[in-house]
Amino acid sequence: MAAPRVAPATLKAWLRDGGELALLDAREEGEFSAAHLFWAVPCPLSVAELRAPALLPRRGVRVVCADGGEGHAERLAAVLAGIGCTDVHVLEGGTPGWKAAGYEVFSGVNVPSKAFGEWVEHHYGTPSVDAAELRAMQESGEDLLIVDSRPLGEFRNMSIPGAIDVPGAELAYRVPSMLAGPDTTVVVNCAGRTRSILGAESLRRAGLSNKVVALRNGTMGWELAGFRCERGRTDRYAEGTPADAAESLARARRFAAEHNVQSLDRAGLSALRAETGRTTYLFDVRDPAEYAAGHLEGSRSAPGGQLVQATDQWVAVRGARIVLVDDTGTRANMTAAWLRQLGGWEVFVLQDGLSGRLETALPPVLPAGTPAVSVAQLAALLAEGGASVVDLARSIAFRAGHIPGAVWGVRTRLKQVAARLPADRRVVVTAPDPALAALGVAELRGLVPVPVAALEGGTAAWEAAGFKLAADRTNPPDEACVDAWLRPYDRNHGVEQAMRDYLTWEVELVRQIERDGDAKFG
Repeated sequence: MAAPRVAPATLKAWLRDGGELALLDAREEGEFSAAHLFWAVPCPLSVAELRAPALLPRRGVRVVCADGGEGHAERLAAVLAGIGCTDVHVLEGGTPGWKAAGYEVFSGVNVPSKAFGEWVEHHYGTPSVDAAELRAMQESGEDLLIVDSRPLGEFRNMSIPGAIDVPGAELAYRVPSMLAGPDTTVVVNCAGRTRSILGAESLRRAGLSNKVVALRNGTMGWELAGFRCERGRTDRYAEGTPADAAESLARARRFAAEHNVQSLDRAGLSALRAETGRTTYLFDVRDPAEYAAGHLEGSRSAPGGQLVQATDQWVAVRGARIVLVDDTGTRANMTAAWLRQLGGWEVFVLQDGLSGRLETALPPVLPAGTPAVSVAQLAALLAEGGASVVDLARSIAFRAGHIPGAVWGVRTRLKQVAARLPADRRVVVTAPDPALAALGVAELRGLVPVPVAALEGGTAAWEAAGFKLAADRTNPPDEACVDAWLRPYDRNHGVEQAMRDYLTWEVELVRQIERDGDAKFG
């Protein structure tokens, strides 16, 4: 049965009725970024079977599927019905219909989080310095600690000279023990604005007595000012529990208490999860490596800074309950306080959540029954011209490294890719997630007349076996990267103007959310 339609005016009322509601957009991220509703969460058709179960842990939640008017929403609704969702609707007219009804549409990705960052700066008066001011501070020999609040992968791509990587939720936990003294000025940066602002304000809200400022416009502002970023650096905080962890926790708890973050024990968590009429998310906000070493059963890894910066990667349900866990409490309490102000969710910090038996992260494997080839078998096939490789990685990852000769594609849009494959070679599918590779195999088997199999271990296994990867930042070209929102420095043309446009867009979000009226920050 087709999912029932919901009119834009009805959806607007649902967004304000206080009940649980998930608004999922079926388009690929690049398409989604052109125009979407404020609280829409990307759930692209190409990965919907993998992404939707985590976004919708309670299958009875009210869901509305949106798109750009192409019909993708109906296909997503069918996928959701297939995983057991029972209250699924389709937005009448999609995003164009929403706009035609007089409601606001937004461009970009992670919009609620980025708009929240701008609100934080206005609300708290977060102090900042621009690139020229920071450069002068460095040249004068001022006592500085420059910390980059992004994950290590982004830091490695480009960083401010002298900076140390201390991602988001780690700041209030790690920075106090990194200071040379009470006169050290802390400068927090990211690539643009959001994580610089939230990082600096986290240290201020945590009661750090040192002077703390955000680097206005981050690494983009640094390069636009004519200064050079460094590449390839991996300087980061010292591992382990800081000596002052107890003091950091006390400060974090005060901040959390100011925003009505609730405390929860294991029995309380079990009670929440037993309530079938409410959605409960459980996130481990530690570094992913810590999570992999051992975590609470049923929790998902969501590093605290990223959970606030890109909340829509993990949380789709408005009105849901969010439970956070870490080992010493500082990261969970700081993250919880920001989430309370961002989305108004009920947020809990789990006490002693990592005591007792823990799970370890096992490497994912291909679903049973998926035809597969090993790296050695693929190498032999390629050497004799007996195979074509189709890569389902994100376009940005494909550019950075792929099996030589591989063709990039978006799963669910492989018809054109199939038409380009030689008819006398078997097809091997590689993907970063074995489950995605299996879905790609199933799709291609209906499109090509030759055997199709998945590569065991994917491209990572190929590289680990000592085989070389090919890299080409123009393949696929910018206009073909429908699966990803291209950051300014991912683009091949107009990079400087894209940086300026992005920074202007972030600042303007404050006025746009005022017109929309559905973001009740604070």
